[in-house]
Amino acid sequence: MTASKTLREVAGLGHTPTTIGNSALILIDCQNTYREGVMELDGVEPALVECQKLLQRYRDAGRPVIHIQHDAGAGSPYDVAAPIGAIADVVKPAAGEPVVVKNYPSSFEKTNLDGLLKSLGVKDVAIVGFMTHVCVNSTARAAFNHGYNATVVGNATATRSLPNPTGGVVASKDLHNASLAALHDFFAVVVPSQEDIAP
Repeated sequence: MTASKTLREVAGLGHTPTTIGNSALILIDCQNTYREGVMELDGVEPALVECQKLLQRYRDAGRPVIHIQHDAGAGSPYDVAAPIGAIADVVKPAAGEPVVVKNYPSSFEKTNLDGLLKSLGVKDVAIVGFMTHVCVNSTARAAFNHGYNATVVGNATATRSLPNPTGGVVASKDLHNASLAALHDFFAVVVPSQEDIAP
């Protein structure tokens, strides 16, 4: 099987990732709900470690960091007033780091994220967090639509296995890889590891 050229290649956009010095870091929904219970993801703990490493690199460089937290209301797996909906301790926001609370998969939808990024004067964003096929995917696409250059870090996100509507199960690894490939085709630069984000 031979892969096609990506739409980014056809359009002349290329696949050069952003750098820490030229971007803001967006951590999407790094919440406890993905570490336990009904929403636990395959590979979530290693992905959180990678999020933590990249977060520290942005902090050390004095670059902007924005945390996203999904709120689906009281009693839900995304109840921000309960421990299950809290941001994981390993990437807990530091003083002065903004937290954008959202109610939709896209972190841009009915939030102040776009205005916040504009106020920071950045056009590039590095995106990590959860889940690969939902909020990471939706946010990266929205970033593109809002005129930002997005880089998604593959090993700093994760997902879960899903029922295949045509029969069987789509394994989490396959869903993760397909979601990243779809973004890489046009909407974002996708890199395997946080180590691929240069200073």
